[in-house]
Amino acid sequence: MIFTTESEHEYHEKSLSGKYLSSHLLADFRKCPELYYKKTHGLIVEEERPAYLLGRAAHCLVLEGREAFDKAFAVGGPINPKTGKPYGTATQAFAEWAKDIGKPVISDADFAAIEILATSVRNHTIANNLLAHGAAEQVCRALYVGVDCQCRVDWFNPMAGIVDLKTCDDLTWFEADARRYGYAHQLAFYQSVISAHPEGEKEDVYMIAVEKKEPHRTGVWKVSQDVLDAARGENEISMDLYLYCRTENKWPTGYETLRVFETI
Repeated sequence: MIFTTESEHEYHEKSLSGKYLSSHLLADFRKCPELYYKKTHGLIVEEERPAYLLGRAAHCLVLEGREAFDKAFAVGGPINPKTGKPYGTATQAFAEWAKDIGKPVISDADFAAIEILATSVRNHTIANNLLAHGAAEQVCRALYVGVDCQCRVDWFNPMAGIVDLKTCDDLTWFEADARRYGYAHQLAFYQSVISAHPEGEKEDVYMIAVEKKEPHRTGVWKVSQDVLDAARGENEISMDLYLYCRTENKWPTGYETLRVFETI
């Protein structure tokens, strides 16, 4: 069996413990081996940012539907009897209510915005077809170039392949954003881990991107194999260095040597 399912918390704990290498932690390592070391040794703890919470909520609603969303998130908040309006998210009344709820809270306004994203994706013929078959948040683990690795795929369609959902500010610049944020490296890692599994094979890779603001356009890209192969090569160079750092227990910043500034 190639895929398993588990909670996001369980998955990330296995990465942060250093047991498995994930695409996000490999990206941290490529940026700075010391950063990877500190994250996997509890020396850096990432805070829950509002943007991350909304991103997770959007993924849940778009990919898994309202029933799964309601299990994972709460919407709204307590009403102030004096005003008849919800308490602000910074008030003590809201904090106490949210604590009793026991799960992340999304404001009414943010939920309305997320619903618009979900509608945009579902109204896009190609995106809707990609999401018509398969399952969300599929976890695969395999030994890849000598490293125990894991990936958690947004959506896997057995007839199409890997599908990754992204939100963006402006679809016009999405391809530039994809280069800036290393999406090709992330998706090449997914493809490589799945194909390294004894029952896996090389899957096609797609990105669905939807705008967070008007006009909330959705676009779909198939990532070329040439791009994935180039990113895979860079990933594997970094993973060779990762194995060396782990063996020697040396985690440099990457800026130890003198550099020459020679461009204007």
